[in-house]
Order: sequence, then C-alpha cells, then structure tokens
Amino acid sequence: MTNVEAPELDSRHLRQAFATFPSGIAAICGHDGQAPVGMAVSSFVSVSLAPPLVSVCMQDTSTTWPRLRELPRLGVSVLAADQQGVSAALASRNGDRFAGWQWRQGAEGGVFVEGAAGWFDCTIHAEVPAGDHSVVLLRVHDLGVGEAAPLVFHGSRYRQLAIEIEVEAGR
Repeated sequence: MTNVEAPELDSRHLRQAFATFPSGIAAICGHDGQAPVGMAVSSFVSVSLAPPLVSVCMQDTSTTWPRLRELPRLGVSVLAADQQGVSAALASRNGDRFAGWQWRQGAEGGVFVEGAAGWFDCTIHAEVPAGDHSVVLLRVHDLGVGEAAPLVFHGSRYRQLAIEIEVEAGR
C-alpha cells in the first residue's frame, strides 16, 4: 500500500461532509475513586463479535480522555432520544458534567447513564493513533439493552428516529 498525500481539504467543508452521516451519541464514563469522569462521543461503533469489541475515536487535544484512559473500567452508554441534556452536559468544558441527570456506578468502576438505550461495561483493548485522533478499541465484558430509542446526531443537530409504519399493499 502506497502512502499518497491527499490534497489539502478545507476543514469546514470536511466537517460539513462528515455531518451528512447520522450517528448516535454515547457517553464514555468511569469513576476515578473521587468523582465520576466522562465525555460524550459521536464516533461509537460496533467492531467485532468474537472477541466482543466496540470502538470510539478520541481527539488528541482532549483533556478528559487521558483521565479516562487510566481507569480500569469504562461505561459506554448509548444515549436515549430524551437525553440531549446529558449529551450537552458531558460535552461542556465548564461545570459539573454529572449534575442534573441520573447515573450509576458498576461493580468494576464503569459509570452508566440511567435510562440509556443501551450500555456496555468495557476495558481498553487497544489504542491506535489516527491523524489528530486515536481509535480506541474497547473490550465488552457486560452489556444491557434498554427500551428507549437512541439519540441521533445528524447535520450538526440532535435528531430523533421517526417511527416507520409498515402498510400492507391494498389497504
């Protein structure tokens, strides 16, 4: 494989193009023994069934990821459609990110958002440098599926999935 330099792309236009792909929002949280630590990400994706792996991408300039990286367990919560406030709190740079919403700490130290669409109890499997981010592979040790629909991020805005109604032909 040849490493060919791509032409310089306008970062604003590149972000606009990336925003055409809808994604969920996940909370990545743990407890450092003193307080919960967490952040919101829109880069969560399933990777493998055997072993069970998921991934997230972490920006190199993040001040939260270095704190999370040191924890023995991480909780990954797929945020529910009504949890825009949780996403905004975890994305904020100031204040208590854990104020105003319910969370629970797992036995191994992962922190999970109550009412999330789903959750995964993870450890770091590998971290791979990738441009101005790192791709972090997380090994899933336990999980749960909630009843809520997920929160969706598309076009730089929060969205909700629409209910699709199947209609039989002729009715």
